[in-house]
Amino acid sequence: MKAAVLPCSGGCRISSAADFDGWVAERSAAELAEPFTFVVGTDGVLRLAPRRSEHVACAGGAMVLSAGEISFLREAGRWAVGDVSNHSTGYCPGVSSWAAVARALDDVELGRPSGFTHGVVFRRCPDCQEHNIVREDDFVCVFCGSDLPEVWNVDPAV
Repeated sequence: MKAAVLPCSGGCRISSAADFDGWVAERSAAELAEPFTFVVGTDGVLRLAPRRSEHVACAGGAMVLSAGEISFLREAGRWAVGDVSNHSTGYCPGVSSWAAVARALDDVELGRPSGFTHGVVFRRCPDCQEHNIVREDDFVCVFCGSDLPEVWNVDPAV
């Protein structure tokens, strides 16, 4: 997976309010109208890339604490998070990864919701090993029909 990532294709590292201010100032109104791809690296730092970027590319091929999509809006004269999800089929992060996202957003002083505005439940099928998005609490593999575990199990080390 890491070998397929171009060296210059990583997301923009946002580790402070000044970093975010510089990054957002370079975005067009059209760009800001859409969500962005984000990851929180194992260093706890937020990285942002255009929406159609792969999460693995945004992370430079590295492991992450969380990944998903995020949008921003102006609120009371400052930037804040509008919507944020853990929707990343590259990493399939658990909804519990919100804590890492919250810390990274707090580090850059962005207003934020209290959790993912759209949390996605991922599971790996123990029989066919395919990754699934669980919808409406239906813990059944869409590929082979096997039962999916109630507990997050996407990481092969789990």
